[in-house]
Amino acid sequence: MTRAEKTAMIEQLKEKFANASFFYFTDSSTLTVEQVNNLRRKLFEAGVEMKVVKNTLTRKALEALEDSKEVEPLYEVLQGPTAVMFTEVANAPARVIKEFRKESEKPVIKAAYIDSAIYLGDEQLEMLAALKSKEELLGDLLGLLQSPMKNLLGSLQSGEQTIMNVLKALEERGGE
Repeated sequence: MTRAEKTAMIEQLKEKFANASFFYFTDSSTLTVEQVNNLRRKLFEAGVEMKVVKNTLTRKALEALEDSKEVEPLYEVLQGPTAVMFTEVANAPARVIKEFRKESEKPVIKAAYIDSAIYLGDEQLEMLAALKSKEELLGDLLGLLQSPMKNLLGSLQSGEQTIMNVLKALEERGGE
């Protein structure tokens, strides 16, 4: 790789990191070509982009960020084979990895960057997979907001029936 190609790659990575709110560093070494292709397909279906890049280029791209101090803890995981996963949904890579690991020991999560929070180590997999996506959180919020309104409407409708029963009883008494 020439110096110009390396510089271009660093700039491309810097742009990706700057625009990504969520990314993961993983180790998918020892997977067969078939397994890697299968993993890439599942990641693509989940909207996750996977790149295998040299650690030195990744580190230089991270160091070039405006808020590089924020990502300093990630430097320590940039050793050995590393794949970077970029995503728009925080839990998507973790869910794919969790599902994929039913068949294989890898990929292993080295670190994850989720909205300025850093999670180090593969033991974070369960927690990362359990994170709710923005859409899920909005759905929960909408459900919470609808609940009091549904209760109010239910009360009004049952109250309407009660009032009708009282009026009917009064009418029957008045007729006697």
